[in-house]
Amino acid sequence: MKRLVILTGAGMSSESGIKTFRDSGGLWEEYDVTEVATPGAWVKNRDLVLRFYNERRRQLASCKPNDGHLGLAQLEKYFDVHIITQNIDDLHERAGSSRILHLHGELTKARSSIDPSLIYDIGYKDINPGDTCKRGSQLRPHIVWFGEQVPMMDEAASLTGKADIFVVVGSSLNVYPAAGLISYAPANASLWLIDPKEVVVPVNRKVEVIMEKASAGIAILMERLLKMT
Repeated sequence: MKRLVILTGAGMSSESGIKTFRDSGGLWEEYDVTEVATPGAWVKNRDLVLRFYNERRRQLASCKPNDGHLGLAQLEKYFDVHIITQNIDDLHERAGSSRILHLHGELTKARSSIDPSLIYDIGYKDINPGDTCKRGSQLRPHIVWFGEQVPMMDEAASLTGKADIFVVVGSSLNVYPAAGLISYAPANASLWLIDPKEVVVPVNRKVEVIMEKASAGIAILMERLLKMT
């Protein structure tokens, strides 16, 4: 069974009603990302950061996987599918995909602000000021903020390096280091890009482009990949 590695970005979840900050002039749900998604923001106004992610969590609870998410789960019938996602939502899990690597963290988890190894599943509950880990430190969102290291990057690069087929869905390929993953795909791997907008691919390789939103694009991808098998 061929290994299919898929990198998903914000465009993957936009059809489920989750907005992307890059389409809003640097605003994320009307918030300046520097005020809610950086280590400096956490130091400056912890209550605002907690409130922002509590709102995102409540929003996520009412969202549903779209046909794109469901399509990727269906591909597991035919391929050894591994999803690497830049998204912090749980829509891939809820759609039924079984192997998902979250590069930028997970909204449904909290972690200690002094010990990154202490991670807690919280579902769609709020994190409030005074909520602490077992070591007594304030819980923070389990999110990789701008300016922080991406701890899962090495694992993602390793997965990509073993791909027979590598697909990018709904990513502008502007956010590094994730945007550089495509360069780790083997020379003989089949490369695909699904996005309704023009995306500059940072590799000197042939890339099959499907200029559609995630749901329609993944349906086309599935049809084409199954013809190739």
